[in-house]
Amino acid sequence: MIKKNTIGVDFGTDSVRVQFVNAFDGNILATGSARFKRWGDGLYCRPGQSQFRQHPLDHIESFELAMQEAVQQLNQDDLSAVKGISVASTGSTPIAVDREGTPLSMKKSFANNPNAMFFLWKDHSAIGEAAEINQKCREGHPVDYTKYMGSEYSSEWFWAKLIYVLRNDVGVKEQLFSWVEHCDWFTALLTGQTNPLDLKRSRCAAGHKAMWHEEWDGLPPVDFFKRLDPSLEDIRQRMGKATFTSDAVAGTLSPEWAQKFGLPADTIVGVGSLDAHIGAIGGEIQDGWLVKVMGTSTCDMLVAPKETVNGTVEGICGQVNGSVLPNRIGFEAGQAAFGDIYAWFGEVISWPLRHILEKDGNIDGSIKQTIIDKVTGELLPELGISAEKLPLSETGPIALDWMNGRRTPFSNQLLKGGFTGLTLGTTAPAMFRALVEATAFGSKKIIAHFKEQNVQIEGIIAIGGVAHKSNFVMQVLADVLDQPIKVAKAEQPVALGAAMAAAVACKLHNSFEEAQKTMGSGFMKEFHPIPENVQKYHQLYLRYTDFGTFVESLNY
Repeated sequence: MIKKNTIGVDFGTDSVRVQFVNAFDGNILATGSARFKRWGDGLYCRPGQSQFRQHPLDHIESFELAMQEAVQQLNQDDLSAVKGISVASTGSTPIAVDREGTPLSMKKSFANNPNAMFFLWKDHSAIGEAAEINQKCREGHPVDYTKYMGSEYSSEWFWAKLIYVLRNDVGVKEQLFSWVEHCDWFTALLTGQTNPLDLKRSRCAAGHKAMWHEEWDGLPPVDFFKRLDPSLEDIRQRMGKATFTSDAVAGTLSPEWAQKFGLPADTIVGVGSLDAHIGAIGGEIQDGWLVKVMGTSTCDMLVAPKETVNGTVEGICGQVNGSVLPNRIGFEAGQAAFGDIYAWFGEVISWPLRHILEKDGNIDGSIKQTIIDKVTGELLPELGISAEKLPLSETGPIALDWMNGRRTPFSNQLLKGGFTGLTLGTTAPAMFRALVEATAFGSKKIIAHFKEQNVQIEGIIAIGGVAHKSNFVMQVLADVLDQPIKVAKAEQPVALGAAMAAAVACKLHNSFEEAQKTMGSGFMKEFHPIPENVQKYHQLYLRYTDFGTFVESLNY
């Protein structure tokens, strides 16, 4: 049988992953991954100020390394059989580019300027600018351009970050020609055609992050942006109004990229998309099923036929026609921190190890590093084992999962996390358990919010690293939600979903439903709620809700 393969690329928060997939049977032919070096070294970030930036060279270099790792696993027949490649990335993760589409940070004069780099999705520098957008949408204008974005614009999103740059960095402002989402820029880079006036912008990213909607025939009009900031007028005019779903073709692979990896010159490059939305496809989303993308944060994805959706859902991250599946309304919600919370707690309690042991001159350096690596590597799994053994008590400590603000319901990046109910007898495993429960309670809030606004949820699918790595977290989540949860088998569902998108874009499959049926990996396990835990968690959830109401009332 003639081979026909596609490549899926997943730019995550910490690394990039690629997969070569047989489009006819879903067999994973090769995989590769590489971490972002500068990001891993903590460059260009100020976590205390919620500044998280990434240099575009991190993404280019890591992509090359990941591709080289995968290519080495293949023979020439496999490479010659590649028909398409598609990219998914975190979002909103935009960057300032010049007239040629070159990121400003790739120029010598801006090489170390964080404002000329990618603003990672979780960068909250633009809280004030987001508030201004919300105010302008409610005052003095006949249309609320946030109404399909949950009626609340977030500092995590496209325009707020652009306004922040324009007002805080004159040098970048003077050289900025356009503002481009990561998935659009890297897709254009693969085609070799990065002109901002010509690149195809993702319907998914524009609809969920940039206020694009069919009702007003594209992005909000120029006069709206002039009222926000006069500097936006020219930039907005250069954006155009067309957007494209992920089954569309962006172009073909440039000769440079094709030669570098030994791929056919006519390899189709599909239009890019956001990782959670493509991951939902890889997780085999279907109408009415909520897919929880569980990683450093969570994104909760739903799709529904257009004719069944009446009105708008407030307090979420948008509802966009075609953002997940063509001719389906895609709903997005989520939590601003999930796995990040567990990692944060691990960093807190390992502080003495890192800062005291490292100063001890009596211990050999290699031995110190071995100890540090062993403890930090096993810390979270051991905390989970110990936390799971603790009896479930309705009077235990309660945590609040707002360490990176709240995304849904009703975005508020100013909110902070916290603990209540601590005593001198509270242990590290008990605190860790409270954090796990808090992330589950946050998920319950989102599902309850959807149901309150008449959005039905038929079932739940979990994908991502947390879903695969921690049975403890997944069982707590099933108990708190009082609902079964299926875990998708795909270890890299975003990369797999991108490979499916590439297969549809280059016409190997006629629809995403056909691609899912042929290329999908199915499900590896299912978690069911334990009846005796459900009622206890209901009482703890009420305490979590009361605690959250109190913290929000403080208005810090």
